[in-house]
Amino acid sequence: MDTAPNSVDSISSFYGVKSKNLLRQYRDYLSDFKNWDQKPHAKKWLLYPENLGNQLSIDETSLSHGELYTIVTNKAAKGKKGAVVAIVAGTKAETVIGILQKLPERQRRKVSEVTLDMAGNMELICKRCFPQAIRVTDRFHVQKLATEALQEMRINYRWAALDAENDAIEQSKKTGDLFQSEVLPNGDTLKQLLARSRYVLYKKPSDWTASQKERAELLFERYHDLKTAYGLSLGLGQIFEHTKDKVFGLANLARWHEKVRQTGFKAFNTVARSIQNHYQTILNYFDNRSTNASAESFNAKIKAFRSQFKGVKNIEFFLYRLTQLYA
Repeated sequence: MDTAPNSVDSISSFYGVKSKNLLRQYRDYLSDFKNWDQKPHAKKWLLYPENLGNQLSIDETSLSHGELYTIVTNKAAKGKKGAVVAIVAGTKAETVIGILQKLPERQRRKVSEVTLDMAGNMELICKRCFPQAIRVTDRFHVQKLATEALQEMRINYRWAALDAENDAIEQSKKTGDLFQSEVLPNGDTLKQLLARSRYVLYKKPSDWTASQKERAELLFERYHDLKTAYGLSLGLGQIFEHTKDKVFGLANLARWHEKVRQTGFKAFNTVARSIQNHYQTILNYFDNRSTNASAESFNAKIKAFRSQFKGVKNIEFFLYRLTQLYA
């Protein structure tokens, strides 16, 4: 029986029964859910030793109501059948380590590479469970830090613009003068320019539309710091895109770090320090250019699966259906 949500709706409509009742029938009588060998501990952990491969990804995701699960996937499966190696409730390193160590040690020692984010708990999990594996910090997590630093600067300028406007409005009330916001050539006020530039700063200049290009020009003309910060964010991405090996990668990151130091931008200094503290695993990216994209893609599939079912009411059954597809 096809239990995809849209199929359930179609079948239930055809037979004139409620989809909720049809799903309940499938769960309780038609599927093997009641006899599922992992059901007793499904809420806490799931393991599929047969899916363990040489290259893994580890990441966290939310299944329901913000409850986080740590998920280990096999890259060779490319997000399809055989992708799930482990799903463990929570992100506490010792808990996840205890579950992953149930996998045969000989198989765990065959893992040659694990991609992960910059979280310390993930690194500890990989060290203890996959001791022979090279750990690769995901380049997109590194770039995301720079993007967030840029957006933080934009938001700070936006709050300052809001404060300035509020001060001007209050002053006009005192003097009896009519207040009127400055309107820029593209029709934005200053606070609108700063708010609407959010998506402009996420894109490369080559991807800007005509209106976004005009907005960027107005923004950078008024806020030179944002133009410099945008260049730093863009430059970090270009290092990962165009650098061929570790030696040049290290040199390029060092030059980027010096540019950050010269600007004195607090948010970017924090990014530079984070890169410095994880530089060894970041540089491992240049060996095979491995990323955590497969894990992020799998997380997106989980979210889509969850939204199709309009949330997760029964975690065990949700995990059963998920693993039927991907484990």
